[in-house]
Amino acid sequence: MTTAAPSTNMATPPTTDLRAMLARMKDSQRKHGAPSSDERVRALGRLERALIGRKDAIAAAISRDFGNRSTHETLVGEIFVVRNAIEHAKEHLREWMEPEEREVGWVFLPSTAQVISQPLGVVGIISPWNYPVQLALSPLVSALAAGNRAMIKPSELVPETSATLRDLLGEAFAEDEVCVAIGGSDVGDAFSRLPFDHLLFTGSIRVGKLVMRAASENLVPVTLELGGKSPAIVGDHASLRLAAKQIMAGKLFSGGQTCIAPDYVMLPAPARDAFVEACRASVSKMYPTLRDNPDYSTIVTAEHLQRLQRLVENARSQGARVLELNPANETLDGTRKMPPVLVLDPTEEMHVLQEEIFGPILPVLTYRTLDEAIAYVNDHPRPLALYYFGRNRAAIDRVLTETVSGGVTVNETLLHFAQDDLPFGGVGPSGMGHYHGRDGFDAFTKKKPVFRQARLSSRGLLQPPYGRTANAVLRLLIGK
Repeated sequence: MTTAAPSTNMATPPTTDLRAMLARMKDSQRKHGAPSSDERVRALGRLERALIGRKDAIAAAISRDFGNRSTHETLVGEIFVVRNAIEHAKEHLREWMEPEEREVGWVFLPSTAQVISQPLGVVGIISPWNYPVQLALSPLVSALAAGNRAMIKPSELVPETSATLRDLLGEAFAEDEVCVAIGGSDVGDAFSRLPFDHLLFTGSIRVGKLVMRAASENLVPVTLELGGKSPAIVGDHASLRLAAKQIMAGKLFSGGQTCIAPDYVMLPAPARDAFVEACRASVSKMYPTLRDNPDYSTIVTAEHLQRLQRLVENARSQGARVLELNPANETLDGTRKMPPVLVLDPTEEMHVLQEEIFGPILPVLTYRTLDEAIAYVNDHPRPLALYYFGRNRAAIDRVLTETVSGGVTVNETLLHFAQDDLPFGGVGPSGMGHYHGRDGFDAFTKKKPVFRQARLSSRGLLQPPYGRTANAVLRLLIGK
């Protein structure tokens, strides 16, 4: 890649401008070719320096966009995760770039075969509002490590963060390396119709379908990181205190607005009341107050808050028992904060078990046997994440082998996402494709098979005009 020059990376909503941006990038990519490993490391280093240099500005921008977002949650969930991804890629990308030697059949010896990794070209990234920096820059790390250029469309719901992201990337890259297109849904629609070499989308299932349909017009391969209802299963004899602590921590991180947050919990029926009390104690310890507590994040918009309130009211109206966990019994009017809510005795007809929640609401289901819990998970769309709590090895193995999900964390929540050497991605309705680490490098790379014919070759034995020699060779090869 070329050395970056400071750039404004200004928003360019018109479709013609987006296409012109992409054309400039593709022209530059063809002109300069695939960047060397040193160039890729330097590009990642520029990104890292710009990220760390603006970490406070990022935290402030996200908090303003949300109304309040815990600075610590931003530093952990955005800055730390991206920086780790950069460091991992810098350490390993030379290894990832090495040609991979492959076997050839004995009949083709002494020829050789290998797979070489080649950048795809220009990658499009559509990022969501809930982790607006991490879910824009983590895919960018993979794209840069693979030697690509990238265009990013951030969410219009977090305008200050999007502007900060634009400035950060404008500081680190030239416009023909990385650029940002800021705008509303019209820009997002036009962006998804561009003839990228690969398109990664993170967001809702509904919009993911639209993006995939738009990308198909240009036969653009897509990676979709969607959502769904991720279960947390508490096993027999699990520590209810530990399970409640980790489930509520994962559920309430960023106000529950996390795609891999536990969406509902299942546990043995006799343990339910003790689990509820353990949840109450965990919330009281983490968030003794809610209203003015900077550690407790707000819901991103009034519309999202109203949607969550409707989920609770729908469950209550159909007979569920609703428990608000509000340790100081504060009124939260005017704050866009929602107290943690446990929904007991939910039924399948309730919207809280039909829709992805994306907020601090936790339905609590019970089961009689592990068979029943596994069957419940398998009877529903495959989730983006699954969590299991317990120390019984046989039970853990059963859950791992008998359910299908995008990823799993055992005796914790969320942390499989932060492991750079593990792929991240959904399955079925929760997404397609993977990235992070080597898997991200592979996602944005063309694996080109190369066969090298040796100077001495048996190929001439099977060329016209066919005769006794060809027949003898065929009898040797296939017995005919």
